[in-house]
Amino acid sequence: MNTISRLFSVLSSVRWVGFTCAALSAAAVGLAVWSEQALGLIPCALCLWERWPYRVAVVFGLLAFLLPPRYGRWAVLGLVALFLAEIALGVLHVGVEFGWWRSPLPSCNAPDISGVTSAEELFNRLPLRPAKPCDEPAYLVPGLPVSMAAMNLLFAVFMAAMAGLGFICGRRTRIPPVSGR
Repeated sequence: MNTISRLFSVLSSVRWVGFTCAALSAAAVGLAVWSEQALGLIPCALCLWERWPYRVAVVFGLLAFLLPPRYGRWAVLGLVALFLAEIALGVLHVGVEFGWWRSPLPSCNAPDISGVTSAEELFNRLPLRPAKPCDEPAYLVPGLPVSMAAMNLLFAVFMAAMAGLGFICGRRTRIPPVSGR
């Protein structure tokens, strides 16, 4: 078996895909939390929703890593589904940022104050704490015109492709030893 096919065999193994997806998903959530605490970026409601598939992906990735490969493949299939959901959330968020559509989350939109007759009623309709609007992009890298929502979308596409290839190519065979030709 040549080196390239051996490398492909290792990289397409269910355990490697599971471990890599778990590690990269944890890193994605960690980067989001770090950008809040260290850089002072305020997440919008959609940003907070976009973290959930990554959190669950850590669990599925660890299951794929720890379970026997024939069962781990199903965890990798779960990863594919999670990353497809993340892509859908990313497309939704990027579309909101570009103004293609409004966010379906009420906390992303300005409160409806039509029909307000008193200041007390106005204050009752306002949120308890100010939230960042979902249509206002947050940029992680100064000077790079790619918002965090767009970076998340690109990352989710990469993760879905990796998990999909891992599911399709992942076999229950063990890696053969290197022959000494």
